[in-house]
Amino acid sequence: MKYVYASRTGNVQSIVSELGLDALCIQSGDEVMEEPFILFTYTDGYGDIPMEVESFLMANGQNLKGVIVSGDTSYGEAYCQAGDKIADEYGVECLYKVENAGEAADIEAIQAILSNV
Repeated sequence: MKYVYASRTGNVQSIVSELGLDALCIQSGDEVMEEPFILFTYTDGYGDIPMEVESFLMANGQNLKGVIVSGDTSYGEAYCQAGDKIADEYGVECLYKVENAGEAADIEAIQAILSNV
């Protein structure tokens, strides 16, 4: 399985790094992924999908197999909503929601999920 991520503040990049994944970083949204992949993303604004992630998925969404999303619980109902929106739009599962960069327990949980995907 391939991995793709978008990170604005460094939280998602930290998660991908902690997991030791070789992942494609979405910067402009023009990147191409022609193989099945898991997306790691952050939640923008108040529960929004980041613009570069939307652009990337418009061209590559047919290969999306699941999403792992970072968010901040202080946003209440909007916490990690980008992951829910992506999952609904592309018919995949939101595999895990993590607070900011997560903790050791989150990294272990994500590793377990990825080993079963």
